Amino acid sequence: MTEDNRPSNQQGSTLRTVSRHIVRQLGMLNSACGDLPLSPVQAHALIEVSHGAISIKKLAQILNIDKSNASRAVSHLVEKRFASTKSNPRDSRSLLAHLTPQGRKLLQKLDHQQNIIFNEILSQLSSSETQQIEIAMTLYHKAIDRSRLQQEYTLRVMTPEDNASMAEVIRTVSAEYGLTSDKGYSVADPTLDILSEQYQASDACYWVIEKEGELLGGGGIAPLTINTPTANQERVCELQKMYFSQTLRGKGFAKRLAYLALDFAREQGFNACYLETTADLNEAVKLYESIGFKHLDSPLGDTGHDACEMPMLLKL
Repeated sequence: MTEDNRPSNQQGSTLRTVSRHIVRQLGMLNSACGDLPLSPVQAHALIEVSHGAISIKKLAQILNIDKSNASRAVSHLVEKRFASTKSNPRDSRSLLAHLTPQGRKLLQKLDHQQNIIFNEILSQLSSSETQQIEIAMTLYHKAIDRSRLQQEYTLRVMTPEDNASMAEVIRTVSAEYGLTSDKGYSVADPTLDILSEQYQASDACYWVIEKEGELLGGGGIAPLTINTPTANQERVCELQKMYFSQTLRGKGFAKRLAYLALDFAREQGFNACYLETTADLNEAVKLYESIGFKHLDSPLGDTGHDACEMPMLLKL
C-alpha cells in the first residue's frame, strides 16, 4: 500500500502498454517456446536448473511463480528426461532438480533459437540505441525488484500521532552512527518530539514509512532560509531528516522518498534543493550523489546543524 502516486497516470499507462506488448511480441503467452517442446515457464525453469541443483521452493522464488507451478514445470522436464531430481541432503522433505545431458542439449537449442530472435531485433537498432535500451531495462528491472520488496509497507504523509515514533527512530539511528546531540546534529533539535508541526506550511511536507502499524523511517522537505538573500534569489528548499531503521534499509525507500520529495518541491515552485549531511553517513552521501546533488564549499543557509560538514545542492 502507498499514498505515493508520483508517476503520472499517462506515464504509467504508457509503460504498462509497452510492457504488455513486449510480453506478447516475445511469445511469452504462447503454449510453446518457439519450435521447442517447452512452455515459456518450462524454458525459464530449464535455464535456472542449468546453473546447478535447485529446490522447487527456490526455483519458484527466482521465477516469481507459485510453488505448484514450479513443481509442474520441473515434473515436465523430468518426464521428458531433460532434468532429474534427488533428495535434498539438507531437507529430506524437498527435492533438488538438476539438468541431464539431454537437458543440456535442449538448452543449447534454446540459446541458439533466442540468439537468432534477439540478433534480428538488435539489428534494427544502432549500437548507441542498444546501449540506451540496456541501461533503461536495467533500471526498469531494479525498480521492479524494489517495488516487490516494498509491497508490505505504507509510505504516507506524517500525522501528529506519528511524532513519538518518528522521534524514536531518529534518536535510534543517530545513536547507531554516533550522531549525538552534544555534537550539534539534528537529533538535538528542540522540535524533534513535535516534528509534524514543523511541516504544516503548504510548501513543506514530511513522509513516513510503516509496516503493520510500526513506523520505520521518514524524510521531509521545507523552505530554506538563506543567510544573505538577494533580489534575484532562487527559491531553495531543504531535504531534511531522512532517517531509516535497520529493517527498512536496502529496499530502495531512501531513493523513492527522495524522488517523492523533489517532485513535491518542483510542484511548489522551488528552484533548488539543499541538504547537509556528514561523511559518517556514507550510504546517504552516495545516494545524494547518485540523484545529482553537488557538493558545496560552504553552507547555504542557517540550519543549526553545524556538525554536518557536507553541504550539497541540486538544481531542480
